[in-house]
Amino acid sequence: MGDNKHEGRVPLLENTRVKVLYETQTSFSPGDYAPNSIYSAILSRNEAVKDAKRLKTFLELRDKYVTKKVLFEDPLFPANDSSLFYSQKPSMKIEWKRPSEICENPQFIVDGANRTDICQGELGDCWLLAAIACLTLNEKLLYRVIPQDQSFTENYAGIFHFQFWRYGEWIDVVVDDRIPTCNNQLMFTKSFRINEFWSALLEKAYAKLHGSYEALKGGNTLEAMEDFTGGVTEYFELSEAPGELYNIMRKALERGSLMGCAIDIFSASEMESQTRHGLVKGHAYSIIALEECDGVAKDTRIRLIRLRNPWGWVLWKGPWSANSKEWSTISIADRENLKKQTLVSSEFWMSFEDFKRNFTKLEMCNLTPDTLQGDERHSWTVSVHEGRWVRGSSAGGCRNFPDTFWTNPQYWLELYEEDDDPEDGEVVCTVVVALMQKGRRMQRYQGAKFLTIGFSIYEVPKEMWGVNQHMQKDFFLYTASKAKCKTYINLREVTERFRLPPGQYVIIPTTFEPHEEGEFILRVFSEKQSVSEEMETTIGIAQPQQKVSQEETEEEKQFRAIYQQIAGEDMEICASELKTIIKNVLTKHSEIKIKEGFSLETCRSIIALMDTDGSGKLNLQEFKHLWRKIKEWQLIFKRFNKDKSSSISSFEMRNAVSDAGFQLNKQLYDIIAMRYADEHLNIDFDSYICCLVRLEGMFRAFNAFDKDGDGIIKLNVLEWLQLTLYS
Repeated sequence: MGDNKHEGRVPLLENTRVKVLYETQTSFSPGDYAPNSIYSAILSRNEAVKDAKRLKTFLELRDKYVTKKVLFEDPLFPANDSSLFYSQKPSMKIEWKRPSEICENPQFIVDGANRTDICQGELGDCWLLAAIACLTLNEKLLYRVIPQDQSFTENYAGIFHFQFWRYGEWIDVVVDDRIPTCNNQLMFTKSFRINEFWSALLEKAYAKLHGSYEALKGGNTLEAMEDFTGGVTEYFELSEAPGELYNIMRKALERGSLMGCAIDIFSASEMESQTRHGLVKGHAYSIIALEECDGVAKDTRIRLIRLRNPWGWVLWKGPWSANSKEWSTISIADRENLKKQTLVSSEFWMSFEDFKRNFTKLEMCNLTPDTLQGDERHSWTVSVHEGRWVRGSSAGGCRNFPDTFWTNPQYWLELYEEDDDPEDGEVVCTVVVALMQKGRRMQRYQGAKFLTIGFSIYEVPKEMWGVNQHMQKDFFLYTASKAKCKTYINLREVTERFRLPPGQYVIIPTTFEPHEEGEFILRVFSEKQSVSEEMETTIGIAQPQQKVSQEETEEEKQFRAIYQQIAGEDMEICASELKTIIKNVLTKHSEIKIKEGFSLETCRSIIALMDTDGSGKLNLQEFKHLWRKIKEWQLIFKRFNKDKSSSISSFEMRNAVSDAGFQLNKQLYDIIAMRYADEHLNIDFDSYICCLVRLEGMFRAFNAFDKDGDGIIKLNVLEWLQLTLYS
């Protein structure tokens, strides 16, 4: 593969950092990305239409049950054990009850939805409740998630709905109001008011979105914040936080950003253990407010932060706790004002310095991508790409695995318009990259966990600008990344903001280990105009000019003799005869290592795909064409079969296919790996030839139907069945 052109050069070694967290953690890779509000700005008319359709669907369903005077029962999230758990059945006796069976005068929302309505139950979803508590601080966002026109009186039919942002779009989740109870008490999230049910029903809708209540055990606050806003997330390791963190947080709160924090754990035994000052490890807290007060001492300013524990108990016992002496160090007016702001016993104040010392991570969900970049608002361009990692083809792992890293999905990015406000005269383009893995929480019942994911960005050399083809192994061996995420981490999303010079780049989203399968969404945001698209999208076949010799070679005379002996007078062969001929011919070519010749199924495929006259057999000319191809392909196979094992890696198969003259895209390489690779991700010579024969035959068939050469064919059902059934 051209390694000789790098003779004397040493491949670059890049250190890829990885951080693996317990599922209850809330840590996140640094960075931020643009929110759904950007989509709304770009596609506001389409979003308005979608909102109207979602509402119409819910109203139609509700009105149907109101008219029938029957209470709705959700068939997709039934009131039984399947909606509660997938692994361990709760020990207590559970009854599903509607609010009217639990209390008198049930209400959806009492005096507005606020953070005092969120009390944690038996489910370990503090991360979700911390996000809900933050959500209540922004009424506009809150009532996007919780549509207000719902009640237990007017048009009541036992049906409610909530809206969540899901992988790039808003979806409507409909639930009935049957809620799990034990001894007539709500088992999970509840309001401190016994007759208020919005928080319990919101939790139920979120559980339905993920398949069960148990699927909500353990998570990070940013995951829920994103689902409530479609927002831009940012994460800070507080031990490495910038000096201006207080101002960053203050501006973020002023603009409605949602924030949470937690203390890392490093073993399961630490989960929910307490520090000596009463903070709970591995537990998600909401950040409610920041204040800067005048101290009693002259020219002193004291920075304080207000937090909330969703449990409603176990509070901070250090300085600035409820009755601590520190309150005497600020003015009476400030003291009364701050204590007045503390609405419930689950909230507490602490100094900002103690906050940074005691907590290990801060999570922030901003409503616009420029929230932390100053007061001036920016318009952003956005590209969204859906992709997947496929074992044996495009799940190449991180840079630590150079033999397979290059096979990962690749996305081309062109930055050509620099920022308006360059720092120190530096010409740069601001870009935010967000890599999100899809569906892992919903697949927990199957044993799925979050993959450890990350990404790298490489600058494309100027001589390769505009080519937009999949970068090969050698490029990554001898080229350092221009930028990358700081760590690979096992969370739903990794995001980071970069300032890059104008130019062309390639983004490589990967799992940390190779061979790990999963779906993902890659979102790329830039302050100015940019272009982003998946690489390697052209599909085609090379058409080499064949030199036709009038004289038979000695080799052709040999297999003509074998062919005539087996084919008989009609000089045509069927699949079983082809198997015999190829086996006899291969014995005379020791350089082609194959154990038992081609299988009968391979020979049937060859007959079908090389049979140009539709006879169901191969004539001598068709066989000669086949043999010439087999010889060409055998030489390619030999180049990649370095260990003489009679097979090649499924990752190397894409290079072999390319060398054979076929230009495919990632999806087709994924199909080849799934169809032809064995359990060890190897492809033997038989399968290799079968694949190439099929590719050539399919291209030939397509070109025969594409009479005007526009790359589009039209088939009726008979033609389609004839083409696919025979092949």
